Amino acid sequence: MRTVFWQDNQLCMIDQRLLPETFTVVSYRSHLEVARAITDMVVRGAPAIGAAAAFGLALAGFESRAQTAGELFSDLQSAAITLKAARPTAVNLAWAVERILQSAARFPGSSADEMRAFVLSEAQQLADEDVEVNKRMAAHGAELIADGDTIVHHCNTGALATVDWGTALGVIRMAWEQGKKIHVLVDETRPRLQGARLTAWELEQYGIPYEIISDNMSGYFMRAGKVQKVLFGADRITANGDVANKIGTYMLALAANDNGIPAYSVAPTSTIDLSLAHGGLIPIEERNPAEVLDIQLAGERVTPRNAKARNPAFDVTPHRLITGIVTENGVAYPPFEQSLRKMMNAK
Repeated sequence: MRTVFWQDNQLCMIDQRLLPETFTVVSYRSHLEVARAITDMVVRGAPAIGAAAAFGLALAGFESRAQTAGELFSDLQSAAITLKAARPTAVNLAWAVERILQSAARFPGSSADEMRAFVLSEAQQLADEDVEVNKRMAAHGAELIADGDTIVHHCNTGALATVDWGTALGVIRMAWEQGKKIHVLVDETRPRLQGARLTAWELEQYGIPYEIISDNMSGYFMRAGKVQKVLFGADRITANGDVANKIGTYMLALAANDNGIPAYSVAPTSTIDLSLAHGGLIPIEERNPAEVLDIQLAGERVTPRNAKARNPAFDVTPHRLITGIVTENGVAYPPFEQSLRKMMNAK
């Protein structure tokens, strides 16, 4: 199942806002439409929005009326600004856009049409690489999962959050396919319910046993000795190992640490941002308060009419609470300043 793919000169994506009730693939012909889809969370998950943005640049190339490669590159730079602004916290988005731009800057020809085809091929290569990277991560991470483990999983980090396979949920899927008898506690992940809606849906596709719990139940099950591992993804990892991820990750890691339960972040090296020394420097997106005040998707108000809300989409988990960071090149352990650089430099 590919979440993001190119077909008939269009970018096609699963509309994740409609799951699990409705499975719908929507198509886009302009980079502005793609940027809006990223902001509106038609597509979400750091690797997935990176791939979507890469294809968005390809669409910008086809939209452009440029006659030369130089003129086209200028238009791509303008489109890149719009795409990178769609969601600021996930570094994969900016990484993917910059990778495509840098490739285009090295394009040896002068033909705009040839550059358009080149940019599309680069975007397709990026998407294909994401799948292979995720499989490698899954293999490394599955080594950490024991037969009989119960795992608390936060948000959605599966195929829906990437091009295919996933990050943390990909580890769970790989462990299951290896024959390990595991059980997953899926926290709802308020306010957009990515766990209850998306992760539960994916686990059903794979036949992996799970139960949904509310976000405030994980500590109870940890204290009761019912949890052996905690897994989550990442939207940005700084040089010291601080992890920005879906809101609620910090509290989950605190509970795991207090109960001596290993907590692993699973993310590709494209999520590691060595330019930032620590998590306090990561921009945190704040979304519409209506996501908190209303019932998700139903649009029904469940709070007093005059109530106000805050809605940060991410939080930062300090590196001291993280047991290890699983990448496609292996597992990084503290001290992360050294191990993350090693992962970034590995082939």
